[in-house]
Amino acid sequence: MKIVKYLVPVFMAAFLSAPVSLKAQSPLSIDLRPDRENAVAPSMGDHLRFWSTIRNDGAVPIQGVVAWISLIEMDAGHEQPVDLEDWSAHKAITGTALGPGGSLRTDWPMRLIKGGDYRVVVSVTERGTRQVFTSPTIEFQVRPKKVLETKRVLAVAAGVPLLITGLIIFNRCRNGRTPVS
Repeated sequence: MKIVKYLVPVFMAAFLSAPVSLKAQSPLSIDLRPDRENAVAPSMGDHLRFWSTIRNDGAVPIQGVVAWISLIEMDAGHEQPVDLEDWSAHKAITGTALGPGGSLRTDWPMRLIKGGDYRVVVSVTERGTRQVFTSPTIEFQVRPKKVLETKRVLAVAAGVPLLITGLIIFNRCRNGRTPVS
């Protein structure tokens, strides 16, 4: 009895950690490509679009397809997922059913907010499984762009105080006059 007590967890751990072939279990195939426009050397502020195609290569319909895009910053020392709140308003798509041989094609528009090295991937799951499948990863670099220009900052920094001082002097001069009766 004591041996069985110790062997059951060992067998369970071996069973749960055994490699699983995802290709054999899912008929989904996912393709991800960048839009050709701006894909060569995008810079901050540009709009970039990715296209994904999710195909049902199996013989049975797939119910409840959910797909979403993920962006990962890969700059040395700053590797992290990026919150898409400012980058893209198009965060997920859902498809009610994907018949055999059917496909779901969508675009993922993105505004490039910050310069650096990035990777983008589309993930897909279906209602009937607990698995998540991913597209091939696309790497791209966003060229930084100057956000502040010295000429503009200097004009505002010097102009606003001069304008306020001029308005104060004008107001005092206007109020200092006494009406003649």
